[in-house]
Amino acid sequence: MELRPFDPAEHLQTEEDILYYLEAAMEGNDPRHIASALGDVARSKGMTEIARKTGLGRQALYTALSESGNPTLETLTAILGALGLELTVRKSAA
Repeated sequence: MELRPFDPAEHLQTEEDILYYLEAAMEGNDPRHIASALGDVARSKGMTEIARKTGLGRQALYTALSESGNPTLETLTAILGALGLELTVRKSAA
């Protein structure tokens, strides 16, 4: 039996999958985890296509959306826009 690392990008097939995945990532309120989850989504859609739509280089996207990345707000909104998503704010339950 051959084992390989789990890659969430391989399982993000539908818009609903993507929305639930990002929502769960944001619940933890960890910026690095959110950036990494957004990177998974971008890879599921094709990093080359996201780079083209945002005008950012593929390597810059991989770096910004890695577990150690720290994307700027400008980069974040560009990526979300390329994915057909937008950043929103709501009052917390607590």
